Amino acid sequence: MIILAATPIGNLGDASRRLIEALENATVIAAEDTRTTQRLLAALGIANRPRLIALHDHNEKDRAPELVELARGQDVLLLSDAGMPTVSDPGYGVVAAAAAAGVAVTAIPGPSAVLTALAVSGLPTDRFTFEGFVARKPGERGAVLRGLAGEQRTMVFFEAPSRVAVTLADMASAFGADRRAAVCRELTKLYEEVARGPLSELVEWAQAGVRGEVVIVVAGAAPRDIPFPDAVTQVLEIVRSGTRLKDAAAEVSAHTGHSSRELYQAALAVRG
Repeated sequence: MIILAATPIGNLGDASRRLIEALENATVIAAEDTRTTQRLLAALGIANRPRLIALHDHNEKDRAPELVELARGQDVLLLSDAGMPTVSDPGYGVVAAAAAAGVAVTAIPGPSAVLTALAVSGLPTDRFTFEGFVARKPGERGAVLRGLAGEQRTMVFFEAPSRVAVTLADMASAFGADRRAAVCRELTKLYEEVARGPLSELVEWAQAGVRGEVVIVVAGAAPRDIPFPDAVTQVLEIVRSGTRLKDAAAEVSAHTGHSSRELYQAALAVRG
């Protein structure tokens, strides 16, 4: 069996009794970073020394079949450095391979940076979407954020501390300066901080620099009805910024509800 085990995202006190028991009894652990897992075992006072197998983004495709075969005859505990495996961390490929091979997969639930940030953000929690890490390249990041401008669910993003300021500025440009958001840093740790406010204020707040593990939570867009001609105009404006017509039509379609194909054809007709 494959066992996905959530590990603390900062505070060791969040290690569940089930996690500790699983670590004490494990014979094989597939870990995102074996050194991090060794430190976790030591910090929790666990004397068990299981076989540790490195499982990360660069080797998961090749490692998955081996782990699935091992799991046919014994439990294989799968850990990421923090939080739940497979959520912006290795593990998905192993779970998919196990499911295809008929090998059982279960989980030891526990800490999650995504859900913790959402819960403390002060933003709506009834419907949300997790968008993972924001794209690094400015052009790609801008296109992705513009495509999410009409998303009505609360959005949760991961971001590196060094890029928080520029990402917040791009969000303000794509979503509007008044869109509410929260920047959650060092969750469950000694210097935990949650900065809340409109994106324009958070951009200024981030100029002094941001440290630690960061999760950005952004309110969804308010429902709005955009007439088709105005949507076509939006497509043409995005095209003028250098975006392909097809991609621009898809972006506007995402936040207006109008057909991407119809927007494409209408914009093409206007352009002649």
